Amino acid sequence: MTELRIRPALPHDLDTVLAFWKTAAEGTSISDDRDGVERLVARDPEALILAELNGELVGTVIAGFDGWRCHLYRLAVHPERRRQGIGSALLAVAEERFVQLGGRRADAMVLVRNETAHHAWSAAGYETQEQWRRWVKPLAD
Repeated sequence: MTELRIRPALPHDLDTVLAFWKTAAEGTSISDDRDGVERLVARDPEALILAELNGELVGTVIAGFDGWRCHLYRLAVHPERRRQGIGSALLAVAEERFVQLGGRRADAMVLVRNETAHHAWSAAGYETQEQWRRWVKPLAD
């Protein structure tokens, strides 16, 4: 593999990221729009982490820290680039970010139906916690 470059997203990357998620990410979110991602990057410029090969976006992860918990979202690798260490590299950078911010445990949002992701998260050392459930209430239409 040529050299993988991992860096925080910049405002000019956001349209590319949104298009990438349509190809590489499983499922959609209410925040998967330009305004949502702009707010993320404006609030925490280091949270959206990109992986590039030869200038091409091949992976993303959102590593959000609220001062108490470390949350991982949108770990996505281009389908043609999977199983090449890109996801692992993104997670290593995200986890290091959390450690530097004082985080003590990371959790990941993973769709129940996304069996491929379950294997990847397990291989990265993450475990499901069956005693927890996500409760959601949309705040906007």
